[in-house]
Amino acid sequence: MLLGHLRPPAGGRAGRRLLRGARANPDRAVPPRGCRPRAHAAAGGGARVHALARARAGRGGAGIARARRARERPGPGHSRAAHARRLARGHRPARRGRAAEAVHRAVKVTPLHQLEPTPDRGRHVAIGTFDGVHLGHRAVIEGSDTVLTFEPHPLAVIRPDALPKLLMPFGIKRDVIAGLGVDELVVIHFDREFQNRSAESFVEDVLIGQLGAAQVSIGENFRFGKGARGDAAFLSSRPEFETRVVPMVEVEGETVSSTQIRALVAAGDVARAARFLDAPFMLEGEVVPGDGRGKHLGMPTANLVPDPHYAVPGHGVYAAWAHGHPAAVNVGVRPTFDSGRGLLVEAYLLDFEGDLYGEILRIAFVERLRGERRFESVDALVEQMHRDADEARRIAAPSS
Repeated sequence: MLLGHLRPPAGGRAGRRLLRGARANPDRAVPPRGCRPRAHAAAGGGARVHALARARAGRGGAGIARARRARERPGPGHSRAAHARRLARGHRPARRGRAAEAVHRAVKVTPLHQLEPTPDRGRHVAIGTFDGVHLGHRAVIEGSDTVLTFEPHPLAVIRPDALPKLLMPFGIKRDVIAGLGVDELVVIHFDREFQNRSAESFVEDVLIGQLGAAQVSIGENFRFGKGARGDAAFLSSRPEFETRVVPMVEVEGETVSSTQIRALVAAGDVARAARFLDAPFMLEGEVVPGDGRGKHLGMPTANLVPDPHYAVPGHGVYAAWAHGHPAAVNVGVRPTFDSGRGLLVEAYLLDFEGDLYGEILRIAFVERLRGERRFESVDALVEQMHRDADEARRIAAPSS
């Protein structure tokens, strides 16, 4: 779960507990000093912060324009390292059941087929797949109390051969959306039956009949319904609700898209990807036993086997945050050793002692340090690992 509810540690025992990923009380939601409400909310801030973020978001185009300008120029306390720390330190590695229960306290997640019809509720609904929850997606979600999304990704059903590696699994997407101040995440199970549902049925039965939408927000290129016949013009023609069509967002002269961010992540440019995501690129997985070489070399690592369905940073060494600690993370195949194993993500958590085997670990990548390479000797490798750890600490935790 993403927790950003406590102020940064001021030292002493309480500060050390927070850096270890101590749980926070959502009823005491106070943004950290120097952290804007939006940044705090993106890290999973509590109800008071969410309400403030919604109040400041605005419902119209002017609010979107202001948000876009602010996003393109992060303010004080919103550096990549600080943002990664807020995201990763609050994600306490947990068994799968505990993690699900904890996250559901932050946002209500409702499968569409379990949703009680609320035709008079007057929801403000944002619709989209939202892979990555990047700046363009956030502009669509801005001011909405309900997000309507699809699981699995529609391409997994419509054209499986065209499905790209996704930027985030549902668990991370859920947590990031929760941090934007949304009250409810409604999930449509996308299958062949839903694929063949007409645009008229989707509007009348889902948006009006079940959700009771007063406003519907979509991106300008959003299509829906059988044969993708539904579009912005179709929604705008309906008098039952207001339709808000959000144009593509540009940052640094480029249109923000999931495709663009995937390419940046694959190239290892996680710092630039973060500028388009408005958050660090994150991945998570179960910590599994490795070859034990890190422990033998005095730098034990938490090892994750990445899911092949999701994007992974290109081979190399990265400064990151994980489990409340700065970390030096290697992504690759360990060319110095002929292990015969495939791609592995190895996270060396600085100043951490403990057993994480079997736990779900979330890693927030801050910056690429170098490419992966083969060393002539183990001693040369160890020397470089120590330099990597020092550099990761400097980048990810400059004040520590």
